[in-house]
Amino acid sequence: MDILGKVFKEKSSYKALLLSLLLSAIGYGLYKGVLDNYLAEVVHMGEMDRGVTEFFRELPGLLLVLLLAVFYRFSAEKMYKFGTVIMLAGMTMQALINPQRSLVVAAIFIYSLGEHIQLGMRSTLSLEYAKENRGGQALGYQGSVYQIGNLAGYIAVIVALAIVAGRNIFKPVFMAAAAFMLLALCVALSMKGNSKTDENRRRFYFRRKFRKYYMLEVFYGARKQVFFTFGPYVLILFYGASTQVISLLFAVSAIACFVLSPLVGRLIDKVGYKVVMIADTLILIIVCFFYGFAHHLFSMHTAFIICCVNYVLDSVISLASMASNVYVQDISDSVQEMRATISTGISVNHLITVLIALLGGWIWKTLGVETLFMLSAFLGLCNSIYAATIKTRKQLENK
Repeated sequence: MDILGKVFKEKSSYKALLLSLLLSAIGYGLYKGVLDNYLAEVVHMGEMDRGVTEFFRELPGLLLVLLLAVFYRFSAEKMYKFGTVIMLAGMTMQALINPQRSLVVAAIFIYSLGEHIQLGMRSTLSLEYAKENRGGQALGYQGSVYQIGNLAGYIAVIVALAIVAGRNIFKPVFMAAAAFMLLALCVALSMKGNSKTDENRRRFYFRRKFRKYYMLEVFYGARKQVFFTFGPYVLILFYGASTQVISLLFAVSAIACFVLSPLVGRLIDKVGYKVVMIADTLILIIVCFFYGFAHHLFSMHTAFIICCVNYVLDSVISLASMASNVYVQDISDSVQEMRATISTGISVNHLITVLIALLGGWIWKTLGVETLFMLSAFLGLCNSIYAATIKTRKQLENK
């Protein structure tokens, strides 16, 4: 806590914020660790159903700006608590309902709505509670705490499955996740303060000089959604991956991202954001090829291992998305403009993800998994070509 005391204001509610985030992250790790297998094995959702479910899971991301505009009089602390209440409601509903598709999707939507509200307040509160010139470190600690919580949840699922091998643990895990959300809410209720919500998150900000950033967010949102939604589902439906394997894969991805995130950040600073944006999506083409065609080239067992490795690799190269934020920072005229632009970029990102969720399920069902991941590879190629056309601030100034 001495280290945190150097970063956060002594009289702020930073301890409650971080503890609440840790508890809710553990709950999410438990939830996410079993969700894909639950949808496939218990709810019996196919490719198209999974896409529809993801559409409703991503929809709150589009609604966030409207919600923050409606509740603009609420402090960031109140909005954070409000989001946690909704997350608890969604998780509790998932633990108690019968595995009927419409009810399951409704529970996912409710949880996601709360998650997006809470997500919108995390950075605001971290920056508000940080000491002067310590905002970056505060955001870094906030992110680390959440990643550690997720990892703890994934590991808990793996251990639970090892202990009760062969038994259906989906409902007990959802109940445990709801219990952690309840603890997170109890801690969040102790938060004091009247921090203002980020004004930039309540409006769209478009300027001509950022048009390439918005387009890059379209490409990134589309290709990200293919892997996030359908990556685990391919392993489950196509290769028969168990809940334990999927949770282990999530845990390995979380560890890899936790370790490599600072290295990717340094690489962006060293070689430049433009080079990283181009290289990132060129690597993605290779990842997508093997994810879609490995079963044609190797035995099913070998293809499964290759796809697992590629899933982790995709998680790692997704870290390069930081480069686009550095690009915005480089060409922005002020911190306020940078925040407003990135906030608008997130909304653009969510717009394309909800569309890809529906389209991706249809493509997989009608044209095959190979076509789905070739589409992702094509989007990656478009991203690289488009990233090659961007100009840095120095290039813009020298025109």
